[in-house]
Amino acid sequence: MLDLCLLGTGGMMPLPKRWLTSLITRYNGSSLLIDCGEGTQLAIKESGWSVNPIDIICFTHYHADHISGLPGLLLSMGNADRTEPVTIIGPRGLEKVVNSLRVIAPELPFQINFIELKDDIETFNICGYEIQAFKVMHNILCYGYNVVINRQGKFQVDKAEMIGIPRMYWNKLQKGETIIDGENTFTPDMVLGNARRGIKVTYCTDTRPLPIISQMASEADLFICEGMYGEKDKIKKAKEYKHMTFYEAAHLAAEARPKEMWLTHYSPSLVRPEEYMKDVRTIFPASIASKDGRTCSLVFDEE
Repeated sequence: MLDLCLLGTGGMMPLPKRWLTSLITRYNGSSLLIDCGEGTQLAIKESGWSVNPIDIICFTHYHADHISGLPGLLLSMGNADRTEPVTIIGPRGLEKVVNSLRVIAPELPFQINFIELKDDIETFNICGYEIQAFKVMHNILCYGYNVVINRQGKFQVDKAEMIGIPRMYWNKLQKGETIIDGENTFTPDMVLGNARRGIKVTYCTDTRPLPIISQMASEADLFICEGMYGEKDKIKKAKEYKHMTFYEAAHLAAEARPKEMWLTHYSPSLVRPEEYMKDVRTIFPASIASKDGRTCSLVFDEE
């Protein structure tokens, strides 16, 4: 099961009732955060989550509304006596940007491991998450992310018995371990069936529509997508500043066919996003105008 919370839905600046766009997920006790604008750690507290288990922080890009909350977050994690390393992922220049921000948070009781994105698409496996980064089109270098929880095949008891694998090794094989027992070597592929469908969440903000977005969001359980403007007459502004309208996001979702799409990253001038959703849902019915703190738990399909 993957728990997630959309901490904020605002773009450009935090508002009294709207924090800046950020997503936090939790899987097997490990949390992952995407973007950390001003006020993110307050949004985490308001939502009842904790900064302590955050093992991974991913940045889409380095505009202030997506990264300026990082120093305070790191200090809070340090003050909570965290000692385990934290992995930070982001576009080129990541280490320089983060270390510049850390002028006000110079001493931390944990190590930071940096992963700078260089290619158009990159994949990493950390703390049980498969993280897929893909380049999008903003007015500075920017990436979207897939957060994937893979699911291995079922343990096949009949195969284990036929091969003669002792029962005491079954649990370890099911967890992916290789067992050496004297002259015998037992590997997980000997007793596991084909991989089953896992869980996929796609998160994409600050970009114009691109084919890569619908490709990466294909068949996702949840597609969280920028909807900077709900007003149809804002399309010129969206193109100028490299953002998306609700309707452009909905067309991407119609191509990708996720189970659900949440709109986020609203312009400060967009007061009531829900007013525009009737037309959006004619394009992609499973569209939701998100609000701060929206949560859900995604579970594996039953077979």
